[in-house]
Amino acid sequence: MRSSQPPLTQMLLLLLLALLFLSPQGAGGAQTPNATSEGCQIIHPPWEGGIRYRGLTRDQVKAINFLPVDYEIEYVCRGEREVVGPKVRKCLANGSWTDMDTPSRCVRICSKSYLMLENGKVFLTGGDLPALDGARVDFRCDPDFHLVGGSRSVCSQGQWSSPKPHCQVNRTPHSDRRAVYIGALFPMSGGWPGGQACQPAVEMALEDVNSRRDILPDYELKLIHHDSKCDPGQATKYLYELLYNDPIKIILMPGCSSVSTLVAEAARMWNLIVLSYGSSSPALSNRQRFPTFFRTHPSATLHNPTRVKLFEKWGWKKIATIQQTTEVFTSTLDDLEERVKEAGIEITFRQSFFSDPAVPVKNLKRQDARIIVGLFYETEARKVFCEVYKERLFGKKYVWFLIGWYADNWFKTYDPSINCTVDEMTEAVEGHITTEIVMLNPANTRSISNMTSQEFVEKLTKRLKRHPEETGGFQEAPLAYDAIWALALALNKTSGGDGRSGVRLEDFNYNNQTITDQIYRAMNSSSFEGVSGHVVFDASGSRMAWTLIEQLQGGSYKKIGYYDSTKDDLSWSKTDKWIGGSPPADQTLVIKTFRFLSQKLFISVSVLSSLGIVLAVVCLSFNIYNSHVRYIQNSQPNLNNLTAVGCSLALAAVFPLGLDGYHIGRNQFPFICQARLWLLGLGFSLGYGSMFTKIWWVHTVFTKKEEKKEWRKTLEPWKLYATVGLLVGMDVLTLTIWQIVDPLHRTIETFAKEEPKEDIDVSILPQLEHCSSKKMNTWLGIFYGYKGLLLLLGIFLAYETKSVSTEKINDHRAVGMAIYNVAVLCLITAPVTMILSSQQDAAFAFASLAIVFSSYITLVVLFVPKMRRLITRGEWQSEAQDTMKTGSSTNNHEEEKSRLLEKENRELEKIIAEKEERVSELRHQLQSRQQLRSRRPPLTPPEGPGVLPRGPPEFPDRLSCDGSRVHLLYK
Repeated sequence: MRSSQPPLTQMLLLLLLALLFLSPQGAGGAQTPNATSEGCQIIHPPWEGGIRYRGLTRDQVKAINFLPVDYEIEYVCRGEREVVGPKVRKCLANGSWTDMDTPSRCVRICSKSYLMLENGKVFLTGGDLPALDGARVDFRCDPDFHLVGGSRSVCSQGQWSSPKPHCQVNRTPHSDRRAVYIGALFPMSGGWPGGQACQPAVEMALEDVNSRRDILPDYELKLIHHDSKCDPGQATKYLYELLYNDPIKIILMPGCSSVSTLVAEAARMWNLIVLSYGSSSPALSNRQRFPTFFRTHPSATLHNPTRVKLFEKWGWKKIATIQQTTEVFTSTLDDLEERVKEAGIEITFRQSFFSDPAVPVKNLKRQDARIIVGLFYETEARKVFCEVYKERLFGKKYVWFLIGWYADNWFKTYDPSINCTVDEMTEAVEGHITTEIVMLNPANTRSISNMTSQEFVEKLTKRLKRHPEETGGFQEAPLAYDAIWALALALNKTSGGDGRSGVRLEDFNYNNQTITDQIYRAMNSSSFEGVSGHVVFDASGSRMAWTLIEQLQGGSYKKIGYYDSTKDDLSWSKTDKWIGGSPPADQTLVIKTFRFLSQKLFISVSVLSSLGIVLAVVCLSFNIYNSHVRYIQNSQPNLNNLTAVGCSLALAAVFPLGLDGYHIGRNQFPFICQARLWLLGLGFSLGYGSMFTKIWWVHTVFTKKEEKKEWRKTLEPWKLYATVGLLVGMDVLTLTIWQIVDPLHRTIETFAKEEPKEDIDVSILPQLEHCSSKKMNTWLGIFYGYKGLLLLLGIFLAYETKSVSTEKINDHRAVGMAIYNVAVLCLITAPVTMILSSQQDAAFAFASLAIVFSSYITLVVLFVPKMRRLITRGEWQSEAQDTMKTGSSTNNHEEEKSRLLEKENRELEKIIAEKEERVSELRHQLQSRQQLRSRRPPLTPPEGPGVLPRGPPEFPDRLSCDGSRVHLLYK
């Protein structure tokens, strides 16, 4: 025991004990009761009890054997036991404890409720209060009351030998009492055969009410009933008989929601109160439609506050539902939807079915439903969970909420309509939660009938012909029993049986609205303790009750809590068990991950781009440094400078193209988007625009030679610069309007969820950052259309001017080659990158490498030949120096003419050489023929007219070659 003494007192006590142990008398080891110097020996506690040692801890008590003089100990007992004998003992100076001749024992006591009797007296003999083993009680009733039950009971081992009796008022003989009739419809078969147990419970309640003298002393309640088979059509027939056949019924008691709906709608026309014991449809709570309806069975919507409370307890914000298409379940689900909305919970998916739940269950699986509320009858529940097993919609990731009024072994019942085994069904339903209206008082207290709930169950079980688990409506039987008591109390209040002035119940008829109103008010104010718990009706006439929460654990239902919706009180037993060790999440945990650009790719391309910028700077520096050289001057160096600057800007655009959320924050993203657009746009305009201007001027001047002859003599550079400025200005204007009207911003592209390889309840949601605007496609169409036309036109102009030669722009063929490469790369890359926009690595690789390669090709084609020529030929002199050295005319036109003549002379020399070689071959052939003839005998030449004389043999050349032709070759 923990010490209640101050630390100082405890230390003094320990010091005293230590002195006792260190004394010489204590060294011998053998102790006697009279050893007064040592104190008293510790006493062992009684069975089922203990001793409270004041000021000492448990460990300290184990370490000592004696306690000092005047020390007190106190006996305590466990459970429902009391101390018999001295409760406190004190250590005396002689080494003994007080009252040692009387032992202290822990004895089980019997229930104290037997020591009181309502309307009677109890006489206890053989013991004192409280009642202990061997005690006997005798019961006597007051005058005008008689005893119901045994008159004596004996306490033995904590139990009384017989049930407690009660005193009932002496009633008027039945022959002198007036009968009041109740018309009831019990469903003995059909969808819910609840009448099998509810009818015996009603009959038992009528017997108990009619035996009470204090309730309806002048009346006797009688029952007229029929089997409705839970069928509205069958119920209509019997309702007609009840209403049109004598005697008059003062109240109607239907069962089943469908039957109660029919009866309650008709009862208002007959001024009849309807009291149902087995109807849960939320639609029956409509007071405008059913103004005289009451029920001891709570509405099915009473489950919903409990469900919402559990959703909040476990932190679930998303649920799904599946229901059978019936009015009771539809209205229940409508009410649940309103309640979860108020609680900030969302029903993400709602499914219904009429007879086949296969498709709805598949839809739940497809929608990743985790927390599922199922509303259907027991037969349909087996079909649902057979499909649940097939779809694997169970286990640690899922929680099912079902109705609690199914039979305990409903999933093991043979059902020919399903093709699942008992083991499969047991596996599928494991761990589900049920909510059930508390229909039997969990506290074993006395009700208004003087019976406890357990006594009621025992008494009802004896009246049934079958086992309770095989009897329909056994769970609802307490509600039927309390319904009769609610009716009896209301009629007792109406008739003045409670001491007030009342009306004559026998005066009731179907036109008497006054008596109906009084019965209604009495019923509406009902409040009593029944065997089903506290009976009270809400404003809609529905019973208010607790909700029992159970969980299927290991194939059997275990109670895990109760919920009182009237007080918002959740009583939790902490016995819930989960397959995964804890309640699952209400949805798959979605982890958003961004797809970033490959850093290896980004670094590699950045290095290439940096080298390209260095190359562009080198080319620009070379062009500026050698701008005085005539060969460089004839290539329009200022336009080449713009090309180098444009390539540098385009290469610089590679860096913002590769920047994403891995490098920058969300706030910097719009700036990066602008940098991408402006660098790439201006780089293209300057680089390609300057080359396009050159090729356009060459085509304009040389395609129509006669008309443009005067243009070739003089070239005004400002026109070229104006053309480039116009192209750049158009880009600047377009980009400015774009960024003002519809600026670029950061957008997120979301991809399909990905399941991780590990068996964890998460999924990966890949996302990709883009630069976009509201009308991105429109702006890209304008931009790409304009640039595409320039590219196509550039290809055409380059092709048309491939054979033109001009000294004013001596590198136009290199420009044409560069235009070919740039145009082809751009026309291929633009659509490919749009298609691959969702693949960040591929899109970046295509776009950046196209920029890099086109820039490299342009710089190499335009500038490397110039460098090579100046280096290899040494043409470093200026235009004036070159003129003085050669002494040639400075007239550009004459120089061009001279070059053309030189070229033509070279072509003629080549032709002459070919002719001379041919003449040499002919001479050789002629000599060969002459030698052949000299070896043959001479022949007489024919003579006569028409025969030409042969020339002399010593002149063969004159016969085979025309001297005039040879002369022409050398002319």
